[in-house]
Amino acid sequence: MSQSAYARAGVDIEAGDRAVELMKEHVARATRPEVMGGLGGFAGCFDASALKDYRRPVLATSTDGVGTKVAIAQAMGVYNTVGWDLIGMLVDDLVVCGAEPLFVTDYIACGRVVPERIAGIVSGIAEACRAAGAALLGGETAEHPGLMGPDDFDMAGATVGVVEADEMLGAERVRPGDLVVAMASSGLHSNGYSLVRRVLLEESGLSLDASIPELGRTLGEELLEPTRVYALDALALIRGAEVHAISHITGGGLANNLARVLPDTVTARLDRGSWTPAPIFGLVQQLGAVSQLDIEATLNMGVGMAAVIASEDADTAMQLLRQRGVDSWICGEIVSSSATDERVELSGQHR
Repeated sequence: MSQSAYARAGVDIEAGDRAVELMKEHVARATRPEVMGGLGGFAGCFDASALKDYRRPVLATSTDGVGTKVAIAQAMGVYNTVGWDLIGMLVDDLVVCGAEPLFVTDYIACGRVVPERIAGIVSGIAEACRAAGAALLGGETAEHPGLMGPDDFDMAGATVGVVEADEMLGAERVRPGDLVVAMASSGLHSNGYSLVRRVLLEESGLSLDASIPELGRTLGEELLEPTRVYALDALALIRGAEVHAISHITGGGLANNLARVLPDTVTARLDRGSWTPAPIFGLVQQLGAVSQLDIEATLNMGVGMAAVIASEDADTAMQLLRQRGVDSWICGEIVSSSATDERVELSGQHR
């Protein structure tokens, strides 16, 4: 099939080439010394000889997307923030086992390639990769006319990291007496947007350009606040304190995600009164008449990561995080329990 015929079918090869040219400078900045070759090859290559200094290197991998938050970016015509959401979902799932992110690959599907739009998305991905210390090793942009609308897009990615086998974090390290240190989220991050969009935009009829006094900005600006990328902060925490486990608080909320890194023999007792969620959480709960149980099982409620720390190192951990600009606090403790008890108990009311 000739190129002109392909173009008549809705696929613009020249626009794709232009998008690659526009994104090159962003990708070039998101690199590491181990990266081999440049943009444009069939595969990204990473020099694995860098792992020879590990005693027993374990590779960790994660894959994820941004979800329906892309609908907000599409509606607002703002494309350089959702890349942060993608990388946050990827690398912060890796780091919970202690792995250092090495590289990321991405996939962007769209109904029509608009070079500036694709370059904007990739610029955010590349900036977030740099913030995580990972290389943007490769990716794919696919044009799907007829399957997706001209302005529709979606994105996903995968990442690989490495950790020493005997330094992996996890449930087997957690013990009674440990404290749970919460790290503040930057907002909703990238989970629960199906609920948020239904409550705020469909049922309440708010517009994205509506100025919301309690938020101090427009609703759209709040909803597009990028996910915080904690990877380097978490790695610094692991090096500077006795960390037993870390949980990335994503879909399912604080209790469900923290339970994933706890053994059956303990319970995490958390105090809601130890923090005040940002106003966006209360707005969703109030306008949607969402129960406390449902809101906590859907949104992060102001906690982006939770680390289980040896009690004697909790103060050191919080000082280290605050020096790195991450607001943190002790939100609970680990106690002995039976296998039939709840893994996580939340008590009290938010301040």
